[in-house]
Amino acid sequence: MTTEIALVLALLLLAIILFASEKFTVDIITVFLLLVLTGTCIITPEEAFAGFGSDFVITLVSIYIISGALQRTGVLDYFGARLVKASKLSARWLTFYVMLMVGATSAFMNNTTTTAVYLPPVMSVARRIKLSPSKILIPLAYASILGGTITMIGTSTNIAVNGYLRKNGFGHLDLFDIFPIGIILFITGLIYMTTIGRKFLPDRKEDDIKEEISLRKYVTEIIILPNSRMIGEYVFDSALSHMGFRVLNVIRGENNFIPDTTSVIFPNDLLIVEGAIEHLMKVKETGGIDIRADALVSQEMQSGNIKLAEILVTNQSEFVDKTVKRFNFRQKYNLVVVAINRAGQTLTEKIGNTQLRMGDILLVQGLADKIDYLRQNRDIMVIEDFRPELYKMKKGVYTLVIFLAAVVCSSFNVLPLSVAFMAAAFLTILLRIISITNAYEHINFQLLIMIAGMSAFGTALVKSGASVYLASHITEIFAGMGNQWLLAGFVILTVLLTQPMSNAAAALVVLPVAIEAAASQHLNPLTFAVAVMLGASVSLITPFEPSCILVFNPGKYRFKDFLVNGSIITVILIVLIVLLVPMFWHF
Repeated sequence: MTTEIALVLALLLLAIILFASEKFTVDIITVFLLLVLTGTCIITPEEAFAGFGSDFVITLVSIYIISGALQRTGVLDYFGARLVKASKLSARWLTFYVMLMVGATSAFMNNTTTTAVYLPPVMSVARRIKLSPSKILIPLAYASILGGTITMIGTSTNIAVNGYLRKNGFGHLDLFDIFPIGIILFITGLIYMTTIGRKFLPDRKEDDIKEEISLRKYVTEIIILPNSRMIGEYVFDSALSHMGFRVLNVIRGENNFIPDTTSVIFPNDLLIVEGAIEHLMKVKETGGIDIRADALVSQEMQSGNIKLAEILVTNQSEFVDKTVKRFNFRQKYNLVVVAINRAGQTLTEKIGNTQLRMGDILLVQGLADKIDYLRQNRDIMVIEDFRPELYKMKKGVYTLVIFLAAVVCSSFNVLPLSVAFMAAAFLTILLRIISITNAYEHINFQLLIMIAGMSAFGTALVKSGASVYLASHITEIFAGMGNQWLLAGFVILTVLLTQPMSNAAAALVVLPVAIEAAASQHLNPLTFAVAVMLGASVSLITPFEPSCILVFNPGKYRFKDFLVNGSIITVILIVLIVLLVPMFWHF
C-alpha cells in the first residue's frame, strides 16, 4: 500500500467518523478534506473545485429555487390540504392514498419538504377517522424517501451521481431513465406498508388530543397590555378566541390556572395560547396585546429585516432535554423563540420552561442573517422561512407550467437537464414569482458544498489508486460468487454507510470503488453506478433521516419501530435492486 493510498483511506475513515459524530457541519468537514487532499498534492486545485461549477450543482440550485417558488405560491399547501377530502376512506386505503400522493410529489421535490407539507393534513385526516397517527406516519416518511428513486431529480443523491458519471466520462442518465426500477421500488414499498408492514406499526392513541386540526398548531405566550380592550372580557369569549386561539393556561403574578367559563382577563395577564401561524400574525395587528417574544425583541432587531422561521430539533441536538431558557437561545443566536409545536401533545408551560424533545418545531424570529447562520448549525435544521403571504393561484399555475415545461424539455432532450431547470428557475425570478433574495434563501449551500467536495474526494480515490485497492479486496470476497453477489456487496456497503453519513456522501464514496471493481471484471460501470445510487435511497432502518425525524414525535414512535419495519423493507428493496438493475443495464 502506497503512502497516498494510506492517506486517502485514512481520510475516508476520518470523514465517516466526523459525519457520524456531527461534531462539525458537513460543509466544514468537506472543506477540510479538500484542503488536505490539495495540500498533499493528491489532487490539483482545479480537480478539487471542479465540482462547484459543474452542471449537477446548477441543476440542484435550480430545483431549490423552483421548489421555493412552489412553496411560496401555496401550491404545495393546496395539494396537502386536498388530503382532508380523503377522510371518508378506510385506514388501509387512506395509507395507500397518502403514500401515492407523497411519492408523486417527492419524485420532483426534496424529501424533507414533502414530508413537512403533508404531515399536518395527514394528522388531521387520521384524527377524523379515529386512526392513530402511528399507523400512517411511517408510511408517509417512507413514501417521501422512496419517491425520490423515481426520477433523476428526485433526490440530491441522484443528481450528484449523475454529475459524477458525466464528469468522469461514463455518460449520463436522463430524467426518467430510472423510472421503471424506481416505480417498482416505490410500489413495493407501498404494497408492503399497506399489507405486511401495517402489522408491525404500533397503535399509540392520542388520548390527550380531542380536537381536529388541519394546520400545524403552535403554543405561544401572549401578554395583555394595560391598555387592552380585552380587559374584563371572559377568556372563552374574548377577541383571542374569535381570532382562532385556544387559551390553555393563565399566569397572573404568582398564580397559574387553567381558565374556565367564568375566567376574566386582567391587565398584565400572561396567556399560554395555541394557534396556527396565521393566527399569530393577527396578534401583531391587534392593539393591547402582544406576543411575549416580540416584547423582548430589541429596538435594533425591530428596525432590521425581521423574519420568522420554522426549525426542527434533530436527534443529536444539544437542545434535547433542555429548556429554551437553560440553553440561552436568545443570547447564543440573537433569535427569540416565538412559539413551539410538538405534534401529538398540547403544551401548557411557559415557552422558556418547556423541555425540548427531538422532533419539536420552534417558530423563531430575528434578523434574516441570523436565521441564515442558523442553517449551518448541526443542532437544528431550518425547515422553512415563513412570510405571511396569501395563496397566489395565478403565480402558482405559472410555476407549475414552467416546471412541467422543464421536465418535458429535458425528457425529450430538447435541452440538457441542467439548462432546462436553470431556465425554469430564471423564469420564476423574471416573472417575480419568487424574489432573488428569497431564491437564495431556499438554496441549501451546505449540501452543495458537501456534494461538490465529495465528488472531488472520489477523484482522489481514483488518482491515488485507493479505489483500485478497495475494489480488488471487495472483488476477492464477492467475485467468486458471481456478478450479482459483487453488485450486492456494493449495495449493502452503501446502505451501511448511509447510517452514519448522508445519502449523497455515501454514494459518492462508494461510487468510484464500485466503478473500479466493474472495470477490473470487464463489467458495465453504469450497472454498478445505478445500483449504488438506488442503494443510497432505500436505507429505512433508522429514524435519523430528516423525513423520519419529522414524524418521530407526532407518531409517538420508538427506535425499534423503524428498526423492525425498516429492516424488512430495506432487505426486500436491496434484493430488487440487485435483480432489476442488471435487466436494464446489463453486466
